[in-house]
Amino acid sequence: MISNWQSVRQRTLRLTALSVVLGVAPANAQESAPTVPLPEVVVQGQTQPKPTQKKSASKAKLTAKSQAAATSAAKEPVAVSDGASTPAGATNGYVATEGIAATKTSTPLVEVPQSISTVTRQQLQDRAPQNLGDAIQYVPGVRVNVSGYDPRFDTFNIRGFDATYMGIYRDGLRQMSSGFGQFRTEPYGLDSVTILRGPVSSLYGASNAGGIVDMYSKRPTETPFHEIEFQAGSYDRFQGNFDFSGPTAPGSNVLYRMTGVVRDSNTEAMGVPDDRLYLAPALTFKIDPDTKLTILGEYMAAKTGGNMAWYNDYSSGHARRTNIWSGDPAFNAFDQTQERIGYEFEHRFNDAITFRQKARYSHLSSVGEYIDIIELIEPDVWSRANGVVESNVNNFVIDNQAEARFSTGPLKHVALGGVDLAYVWYKEGNGFGDPIEDGGIVPPLVNYNYAAQHIPTPAISTVTHQDQLMVGTYLQDQIKLDRWVLTVGGRRDWVNTATDTDGDVLKQNDAAWTGRAGLSYLFDSGFAPYIAYGTGFVANSGTDLVTGKPFDATTSESKEVGFKYFIPGYNASIASAVFDIQQTNGLRDQCVDVNDVTECGSVQTGVLRSRGFEIEGTTTLNNGLSLLASYSYIDMRIEDNTGGNQGNVLSSVPFNTFSLWGDYTLRSGPAVGLGFGLGVRYIGSSFGDDENTFKNSGHTLFDAALHYDLAKFDPRFAGARLQINANNVFDTRDDVCSSNYCYLDQGRTVLGSLRYRW
Repeated sequence: MISNWQSVRQRTLRLTALSVVLGVAPANAQESAPTVPLPEVVVQGQTQPKPTQKKSASKAKLTAKSQAAATSAAKEPVAVSDGASTPAGATNGYVATEGIAATKTSTPLVEVPQSISTVTRQQLQDRAPQNLGDAIQYVPGVRVNVSGYDPRFDTFNIRGFDATYMGIYRDGLRQMSSGFGQFRTEPYGLDSVTILRGPVSSLYGASNAGGIVDMYSKRPTETPFHEIEFQAGSYDRFQGNFDFSGPTAPGSNVLYRMTGVVRDSNTEAMGVPDDRLYLAPALTFKIDPDTKLTILGEYMAAKTGGNMAWYNDYSSGHARRTNIWSGDPAFNAFDQTQERIGYEFEHRFNDAITFRQKARYSHLSSVGEYIDIIELIEPDVWSRANGVVESNVNNFVIDNQAEARFSTGPLKHVALGGVDLAYVWYKEGNGFGDPIEDGGIVPPLVNYNYAAQHIPTPAISTVTHQDQLMVGTYLQDQIKLDRWVLTVGGRRDWVNTATDTDGDVLKQNDAAWTGRAGLSYLFDSGFAPYIAYGTGFVANSGTDLVTGKPFDATTSESKEVGFKYFIPGYNASIASAVFDIQQTNGLRDQCVDVNDVTECGSVQTGVLRSRGFEIEGTTTLNNGLSLLASYSYIDMRIEDNTGGNQGNVLSSVPFNTFSLWGDYTLRSGPAVGLGFGLGVRYIGSSFGDDENTFKNSGHTLFDAALHYDLAKFDPRFAGARLQINANNVFDTRDDVCSSNYCYLDQGRTVLGSLRYRW
């Protein structure tokens, strides 16, 4: 049996040999198998008799034609690397055909009995997302901007379940956080994003019942790559990007990558910036053909606002957003720094056995200020209170795994066993200031005199310190018999949590078994139906916003039936699934009044059940057309809750969502190189509170893009590209109400960029 690694290596050798003959480098060489020295290729022509004078004239004509052809060829643009570091052959334009996130092994997606979407590098480039929500907003089953426009956090849900705290992974390792200390994502540092829907605890341990988002960081490339980009856009947004990669020296086995972002920007909110400095160095050491070590680093310093909310009026019996901004530029800073350092080690012992180890240490520190309007106390005068939060988060995660590829009779196996560990330590302090008319420190808002008064900072009054250690061991086997593929896996987790709130210490010990089983059948036509069952478990870090107690463990159970169809002869795929997920003791965001201040955080719910259907199609064709299309139906119900509302629909989860994005680049004619992108996102109506007393209206948003390859204008501009992206083109402003508090969705933004690659 020839392993996948061998197959890739053999294809690489053939491509490399061909490149020697033709004088070109194979595409995606940076992700090919280790280079193997090849024998010299000598091309020797047949001995020719000495030409006569008459033939010399013909030769002169041929030489002139050759020179003309060479001159013409010199005018053609030279192909420039796109800097992709995704494994070669895993994606083609918008279409992903292979991945590692679902099984932790390199597996064709058609064989995975699970609903998966991949936001490829090409999609990221065409849509130019500015945050994680922008990157995944066209993915079925994903709901972004649950709390309206908020540049502080990446908030979203998957299949109705809040994934903000338990559903974000980076390079296969969980991104752990505290209630207010959440790591932020710079999309320019990503090569792709994979969304796995449904519980994945059998491999990943602590994870959201609806699914996870795994972000794949840019890695060093073997092919030299250089990119600089300047962007300018709405609200005085100015940003510079750079991305350099390749061998540290010609022929070196040490590869590097340095990615960076510098941004100075305002936002649609008064006095709220969106500034950022991002640096991501990376090194790969190709120790030998079977051993590789990659080191990934990151530093980010960001500044934005601590409060993006609007004053809510409850005189109608439920929340209604007013046009009065609840914050104040005089007390609204949100400063955050984060650092990561990690590595990925891989050693291939032979054709059957491979060992991998991933590890990462992350640190985050943030200080947030916020102020909130309490009530109208006289005409054009509102009483206010304020708060401050200081977060310091440290976490370490490591995953050790061994992969074995072998056969037992007619059965072909890809077995995976592993042990992982995650440790998070955080300290979070809170302080509150009362209205000055109640003997506090916060002056009222008078005739909208924003930023006109000094607002003192309250002292930290409550400090929560939590330590959590999670250890898990897992085993998985992908068994193939003819056209049948059975994927089975199980995991055992042990979690120890100690929570200290102002000296009151509470300790918890949790443990659980989780597992999954899925069966696929691969038809020759490219159609592959599947059925799957899985369970999930999460020991949550943090405390309940309402009760102040540490969170209990969250458990879940999922049933799913679906299909994948990779259309023969076309770079196109269609996938669909019907699902039923039940979650017990999950977390969700909620805002409550604490000491006359509206404070937002996480609360623990009872039993939630999500049932639905989704379908997605992607394609990139040779004629320059790429398409994404998806539809989701989600019925998210509260089945049991100590606060009541049994049988009601969970707030801010629409029944119907639909999205379509298309990009077309002209391949011929006078406008060759000009491209257009158009997107449509429909978010159906949803309830604004769990009592189901009022609704968010359904609305449709339009996005657009325009880009031009300057090499088509003049070959000397090879690698240069102009691009304009507009989100929410028609500036549709809708309220987003969740848990009986209403926010405002983001308005129109326009971003222009000039990029140059060489």
